[in-house]
Amino acid sequence: MFFPQTLSPARPGEAAPAAGPSTTAVHGGRRPNPYRAVMEPVVASAPTVFRDTADMLAFVEARRQGQTEAVEYGRYGNPTVRDAERRLAALEGAEDALLLASGMAAITMTLAALVPAGRHVVLMEGVYRRTRQFVAEVLPRLGVAVTVWNRQTPLTEASRPNTALVLAEMPTNPYLRVPDLEALVRTAHGYGALVVVDATFATPINLRPLALGADVVVHSATKYLGGHHDLLAGVVAGASALVEQVRAALGVWGGVCAPPTAALLARGLRTLGLRMAQHNRNGQAAAAFLEGHPAVERVWYPGLPSHPDYRAARRQMSGFGGVVSLAVRGGLQQAARFVDALRIPLLAVSLGGVESLVTLPALASYYNLTPEERRALGIPANLVRLSLGVEDTADLLDDLAQALAVV
Repeated sequence: MFFPQTLSPARPGEAAPAAGPSTTAVHGGRRPNPYRAVMEPVVASAPTVFRDTADMLAFVEARRQGQTEAVEYGRYGNPTVRDAERRLAALEGAEDALLLASGMAAITMTLAALVPAGRHVVLMEGVYRRTRQFVAEVLPRLGVAVTVWNRQTPLTEASRPNTALVLAEMPTNPYLRVPDLEALVRTAHGYGALVVVDATFATPINLRPLALGADVVVHSATKYLGGHHDLLAGVVAGASALVEQVRAALGVWGGVCAPPTAALLARGLRTLGLRMAQHNRNGQAAAAFLEGHPAVERVWYPGLPSHPDYRAARRQMSGFGGVVSLAVRGGLQQAARFVDALRIPLLAVSLGGVESLVTLPALASYYNLTPEERRALGIPANLVRLSLGVEDTADLLDDLAQALAVV
């Protein structure tokens, strides 16, 4: 029987061998189910039925004493969802994991549950724009103060005596910045703050924030973890005590993940190691090709020596993913011409699926801002974000070359 992070011992008394990332992705967290099914069945029922009041009393007493994971209502848990959560915890090397309705639900519920009113949060500059919006607009209404840390100054200058949590993202979107997480953790823990890392772009295959000292890691499972552009989900993983705080709040706030979605995610996780290997190959090859092309002004990819965080990325990550950002030489017209000429990537937002995608941030996520506001946020009109899928590398490079030829 497989268990998180290890294989069961071959003989009694022997230590269990460590499992690699792909083995863990397939078998980590697996437990027997009553149907002896290879795939965890989808339990779609919201309520749990009891034979009689004595059965109900025994059930709630077992719950109270922590003797069962079963719950009486789907907002508090579900067997199919719990299967996915155990698999996610195994991948992260976490004591526990919690599955939610979206990546933003994972972020917002973590902050709401772990930061009391009257405390302070430090937000690393460059994190996802909706995360910034929640922190700037909603947390103050909950009595939580916020400071943005730009990494050009020491973290201590952004902190306060009442700082409860530091929220970082690695790599960031769209410039794929990678902070020195171990140094960040040392500083934050020095004044008693928790460290939460959004590692959506990295996945547990390329980065293990908990192993570097972070307290909680979150993901938009919509992206690489699901891997097929067919679900919305979010993940919170870490120590059981912290995850349980978020789980308790989720039962009140209600942003739970549906069982069919959890089953899709669990299926996607089984091929995560294989998919990430190809994402990493395609990202590295495309970044190197684009950096040498005369029609490209600049490329951002943490696997390139030209990236400002190359050394930090190499030290902390085992691969750099499939997202590559580039500035096409010229302006919006030239960038749009390049995007429209691409044959393989689909013009769509999001990332991390088997199909390659491409987007112009100035025309998508940041379209409602003025050009001046976009420039202030570092979003020029000629910025293009590629999310390389798992297609053949040679085909992607040929496609990039023919598209750049028309710029």
